[in-house]
Amino acid sequence: MSTSAATGFVMAGGRSLRMGRDKALLPWAGATLIDHAVARLREACPDVRILSGPQARYADRGVPAEPDVMVDAGPLGGLYTGLLHLHAGDAVALFLAVDLPLVPVELLRRLAVLAAGHDAAVPVAGDGPHPLCAAYRRSCLEAVQRCLQRGERRMTAFWPDVRVRRVSEAELAPFGDPGRMLRNVNTLEDYLDLIDATRQ
Repeated sequence: MSTSAATGFVMAGGRSLRMGRDKALLPWAGATLIDHAVARLREACPDVRILSGPQARYADRGVPAEPDVMVDAGPLGGLYTGLLHLHAGDAVALFLAVDLPLVPVELLRRLAVLAAGHDAAVPVAGDGPHPLCAAYRRSCLEAVQRCLQRGERRMTAFWPDVRVRRVSEAELAPFGDPGRMLRNVNTLEDYLDLIDATRQ
């Protein structure tokens, strides 16, 4: 399917405890990590929003910012909020964590295509699934809600109840080294290492 029907969501609701400061506002590529995520999603789909966590933050970034509908529900709560804001019908949501600066736009577009005939399309690399860089349909909403209602917060907890297209390392390889492009930034050391890696 075309990504013209997709909605992009930057997942920026974390508390950045290990970073010690708001990681979304760290400098990256002449802007910030959150600006970089918004820009890549804008290239992949026409409608982009920021999932800002328990508080309304980042309203100055040029796109709508949506606070969590369920508080203290972690990334799964962010997914739930995003799916609630997804357009009705068979549209696809592209979710991209703010701390994944090396994910290429072409991969985001491909995930939206691979979600056809499934409820979700999620990269699965050597270190496991990467559900914060994935495509989801609104058809996941009820399964996600059931998990949240019973206190389950794992991003993969609802997978048994939906059709997940697992995108293998071999399928990811044309877009770059999966281990590199799916590296996230949790600590200051991660951030500095990733900056060094992009300069090599």
